[in-house]
Amino acid sequence: MPRVRPINPAQIRDFEQAIGRPLAREVPLAPLTTFQVGGTAECLLETRGADDLANAVRAARRLDIDYLLLGCGANLLVGDRGHPGLVIRNSSGAINVTGHRLTADSGAIMYPDVIDAAVHRGLSGLEHFVGIPSTVGGALWQNLHFLSPPPERDRTMFIAEVLESAQLLTAEGEYREVGVDYFRFGYDYSVLHDRDDIVLSATFALTPADAARLREIMAANLDWRGQRHPPLGTEPSAGSIFRKIEGIGAGRLIDECGLKGLICGGAQISPRHANIIVNRGGATAADICALIMHAQQVVSAETGHWLTPEIGFVGEFAPVTRLPADTRAP
Repeated sequence: MPRVRPINPAQIRDFEQAIGRPLAREVPLAPLTTFQVGGTAECLLETRGADDLANAVRAARRLDIDYLLLGCGANLLVGDRGHPGLVIRNSSGAINVTGHRLTADSGAIMYPDVIDAAVHRGLSGLEHFVGIPSTVGGALWQNLHFLSPPPERDRTMFIAEVLESAQLLTAEGEYREVGVDYFRFGYDYSVLHDRDDIVLSATFALTPADAARLREIMAANLDWRGQRHPPLGTEPSAGSIFRKIEGIGAGRLIDECGLKGLICGGAQISPRHANIIVNRGGATAADICALIMHAQQVVSAETGHWLTPEIGFVGEFAPVTRLPADTRAP
């Protein structure tokens, strides 16, 4: 991963002048992530709306400041030594419903805020993604997905199916409205992986439906996730650690290698889902990285498959003590 350049006093001064207010300093990042792990941010800005977000990003780019755009902190691991650059926390959460269309700022939380706003008005299309920690911007970045409603569960539903358009601050610094095709959506993929575009807001085209039925789907999906995934409230995690391998799940490979339940310090490969590492309390990023590398090595040696992480690694990481090759879950 590229090394983050520390932000210097002149950049801090010029950035604060550009945004018109002081930055927070030495802010703990662990409470701002679903993993509850990581060091501090040298500087942090909490945005106050889509325009404020765009102005902050433009200023950071102009001043050549390395920045991390943080939503609800899911699907990433912050290093124990923190982030020496600038963290821009996207708190832009306005939601507006007009007819069958819902428009939300990119920092709006998908569940409960955005999904509940749609379901309350009897609009279908977003209820499938209940319980997945994500902002609107994160949902587009990853092409948020979940199984279709029970009892069939016969296909995967993607956020791309209901996205109509989005407002961007492009990598070139332009404001631009784009349609769904711009994102080149795939499984766990959008063009945002390859371009430094910032989503400012998104509009979803939804379908009228019975609100009671939508709530049934939400309850069924929450129950399905609850049976298979460790609860974030008591077992913080970043969701699936490794990318899906064609034809076989990463969790199945890890489980077959006897690694489910393996512990390193305060971190554990979840006994409930082998592709999830949980913070049992006091976990460090080094603990988690040790489990990630160990799983990669063991699975590669025993199956020939190499596990590729799907989570992001941000900030500065301390050295990792690797686990013995013959370590197995208790």
